[in-house]
Amino acid sequence: MALPCTPEEVSRILALSYEEEFPVVPRGAGTATTGAPLASEGGLVLALTLMDRILEINAEDLVAVVEPGVVNAKLKEALAGRGLFYPPDPASFRFSTLGGNVATGAGGPKGLKYGVTRDYVLALEAVLPGGEILPLGTRTLKGVVGYDLTRLLIGSEGTLAVITKITLKVLPLPPKRATLAAGFATGAEALSAMQAVLSAGLLPAAAEFLDEVVLRALEIPQKGVQGLLLFEFDGPEKAVEEELHQAFKILESRSLFLERAEGASSERLWEMRRSVSPALKKLGSKRLADDVVLPRSHLGTFLATARELSDHFGLPVACFGHAGDGNLHVNILYEPSQEDRAQALREEILRKVLELSGTLSGEHGIGLLKKAYLPWEISPGALKLMKAIKTLFDPKGLLNPYKVF
Repeated sequence: MALPCTPEEVSRILALSYEEEFPVVPRGAGTATTGAPLASEGGLVLALTLMDRILEINAEDLVAVVEPGVVNAKLKEALAGRGLFYPPDPASFRFSTLGGNVATGAGGPKGLKYGVTRDYVLALEAVLPGGEILPLGTRTLKGVVGYDLTRLLIGSEGTLAVITKITLKVLPLPPKRATLAAGFATGAEALSAMQAVLSAGLLPAAAEFLDEVVLRALEIPQKGVQGLLLFEFDGPEKAVEEELHQAFKILESRSLFLERAEGASSERLWEMRRSVSPALKKLGSKRLADDVVLPRSHLGTFLATARELSDHFGLPVACFGHAGDGNLHVNILYEPSQEDRAQALREEILRKVLELSGTLSGEHGIGLLKKAYLPWEISPGALKLMKAIKTLFDPKGLLNPYKVF
């Protein structure tokens, strides 16, 4: 493992890699769920965690410049002290790095209102295989000079270049934030209620969904609740109060309970949401986890199919996540002896996602674990172009090899 501290050190490592022809695997905090930062076939792990400086916060331009090893939460804390905030908030934001967030195109609950990592990256500094340091993008909000290589690197999972500096757009910190929790008799009713809120013209910062399998793992005590929604509303105080009032009117006749929370009470609800993944270990020692995205109008159909497949295969299937933008985390829980059955169930679920005009990954990427399914979604012509781009950037195939394709 190498632990560079500067772009120049990264450059020298990649130059040596190119000359001696050994693989290099870039790594942030190692929180990726698809195996992208693993040296599965050997090689040098290039850990960027020591490049962890916030280089600039410019409140006038609403720009922050960071090194890739800066933890997402560290930037949020620094910005809050200046009355600013960076919206993308993956569940791992307390320990995942911004370099890793960019490399995987990370999202999070606030994607509904504010978008995902891709929407906040203005410019990058990246090192190519061979060692060339390349500045990409601009620190301006607009810029259309040449092809957009900055966006090409976002979500490329360390297969094209190593990111050494990130210029991010930031926003003024909303003055008011409130959470609304609502419980329902079924998951389908919860999803229908969420759609009613959004169809009424309300735009919460987040709209999260937890199904009955998740609630069982979390040991939520409310009797009869088989689906839970968490809404977060933010903005000027009067606007937040009005949105909460409208949401209450829509939800009160549909739900088993409604709970408003602010401050510490609100944070407890969101900590519960972030604790879902570890809680699911109670239901199976192993899991297959996917982050599929569907049109919101198809979420109910997908959930019903997931329940039918769960019953057919005899394995728990947990569905939860960012339902507001159609992004569900689907976890199949099983024991080692059930591996083949779990894999077969996963394939049925992924085929249903594509049948319903969805996509196989919304924020976790492809890495090692999902590359076999890439041709299910991407056409042969598009795959050919992607592989040609990879070859153009990395002609010797040394940078994070065997990932994505």
